[in-house]
Amino acid sequence: MGRAELWSELMKLTPAERIELVQDLWDSIAQHDLPPLTDEEKEELDRRYAEHLRDPSTAITWEELRARLASQLK
Repeated sequence: MGRAELWSELMKLTPAERIELVQDLWDSIAQHDLPPLTDEEKEELDRRYAEHLRDPSTAITWEELRARLASQLK
């Protein structure tokens, strides 16, 4: 099956099924197989972390984020 055919089949899945598939694919990648972060990505992570330290009340839990995303897909 070629890439275009695979894509066509994947698009037949529901949004929730595609999200689950993406999570499974991501989980299948070993940590050491990930490409290194760019300097820009490191700077952005540092900026976001500093922002969180300034005001931790803006953070939400993974469960809250997941619920928000799931509600947007309905």
